[in-house]
Amino acid sequence: MQGSIDIPLDEVGLWQVNQSAQSLIKLYVLPDPSRHQLVVSSDLERSMQTAHAFADRLGSEVHADERLRERHFGEFEGRSGAYLQANFPQDFDSWCRGMGGEMNHGAESHEHAGVRSMEAMNDWAHECDDDTDLFVFSHGALIENALQVLFGIERRYPDFTLTSMCNAHWARLRRADIDMDSRWIMEDYNHGPALADTQYWERPDTLPAK
Repeated sequence: MQGSIDIPLDEVGLWQVNQSAQSLIKLYVLPDPSRHQLVVSSDLERSMQTAHAFADRLGSEVHADERLRERHFGEFEGRSGAYLQANFPQDFDSWCRGMGGEMNHGAESHEHAGVRSMEAMNDWAHECDDDTDLFVFSHGALIENALQVLFGIERRYPDFTLTSMCNAHWARLRRADIDMDSRWIMEDYNHGPALADTQYWERPDTLPAK
């Protein structure tokens, strides 16, 4: 369980984020090179590595924001699934089923993680003008929590949830200012490079030689 423990990406993770960086640039930067990019990241190393894989190709600065750190999982952090299953079987099973067993071990609530991350995203969004796109690099559970809060899903529909983000995947939002009320529209969720839909995503060592 990683949570907010600060560990770097492994070899596969580095390969994945480089694939995603290339896809993000191809899809959202190259079609309109006149636009600017504001790049923000969780200050944890694995997120900063992901952000730099994208930003360094563009010569852009990466702004670190601790509010974008992964959700904290309390006593579960740094433990393997086997350890948690053996020592806290009921709470571990409850967490796996999305029933909140981790909260008995000091985990941060979904709502708190979502609120702090949405505050960060809104703050940085207000730094952007009409010619600037905001790229926010964070973590799977944190992104899910942010969108749950943004769209009021957990509060309004407690039996409905979003899937966790896959490694090096992204969501795409745009702001729609309607009647002076700033609203967000989600256009993509859990989107990844084309290779992410193949057997090679977790095993890039098996890619055929070119």
